[in-house]
Amino acid sequence: MLNLNQLRVFYEAAGSGSFTAAARRLFITQPAVTAQVRLLEEKCNLKLFKKRGRNVYLTDEGKTLYEYIRKIFEFEKEVEQTIEDMRELKRGVLRLGTSKTYARYFMPFLITSFRNAFPHVKIHLDEGSSFDVMHSLLDFRNEVAVIARVEDNPDVCFIPFSQEELVLILAPTHPLAGKKQITVEELAAEPIIAKERGSGTRKLVNGLFEGEGISPDILMETNNAEFIKQVVQRGEGVSFIVREAVLVELQDKKLVTVPIKGHRMFLDVSIAYLRKQPLSPCANAFLESLRKLVPKESHSQGMRTIMARMGNGLRN
Repeated sequence: MLNLNQLRVFYEAAGSGSFTAAARRLFITQPAVTAQVRLLEEKCNLKLFKKRGRNVYLTDEGKTLYEYIRKIFEFEKEVEQTIEDMRELKRGVLRLGTSKTYARYFMPFLITSFRNAFPHVKIHLDEGSSFDVMHSLLDFRNEVAVIARVEDNPDVCFIPFSQEELVLILAPTHPLAGKKQITVEELAAEPIIAKERGSGTRKLVNGLFEGEGISPDILMETNNAEFIKQVVQRGEGVSFIVREAVLVELQDKKLVTVPIKGHRMFLDVSIAYLRKQPLSPCANAFLESLRKLVPKESHSQGMRTIMARMGNGLRN
């Protein structure tokens, strides 16, 4: 097996044409250079240098070998530069997971802000239910997630990030749309377009009905918020959705929301990452950018508040 140290000595000697110059560049003695070259020649059973005075010249065999060794050390410089680039976030991959609602309505603001700071980092955004995204951390498919805390796991660290109000949405023509309040008992008679199991929204909705000892009428399940809104607009059922995700439809009066008597529901959204695993430089930088958005005293803020703060920060 070739000795990399001997190859390095040969490379420097061949490049400078002098054992003395090679010794200076390598911070070793000239006799040490001579010894390493001699060992390499013995291992190859080839003469690699010819000497004239204080200068050395490559033999034909030495020239052939030099072309290959030169590529080794040029590649070494590329490796060193790549390592430095990754440390300084001039390259790398950021693997994020989040719920579909956050992916559509909030994550673009975070990603844009991050890319402005680190334009050469590639971003992979994985969407799914909060339960599935949490398990993507455990499977090493993602490093950081912004999700509802649907269950605890000792291996996952959760940092409270925001609270999103969950509202009941109905078509404007729905018989219950004009009421000031709706009871859970009244809702139990309505077909519900529900988020899939594993989502934070579904967990809250299930808890709402379980608290009253009532079973909801689940017409269909989906994690597609846009599909849910369209089905509800057609009057085919009612649903629960994060208020920020339905603001436009409420303003345009395509949908209405009615309070539930005795209940207000808030989705607790957290930043999640593995507790005992090192984060990549990209993931660590993104996590720190999220930490700066977490209020020091309370996390009772929603997407709109966070985005407003981000906008003010960018303008300042």
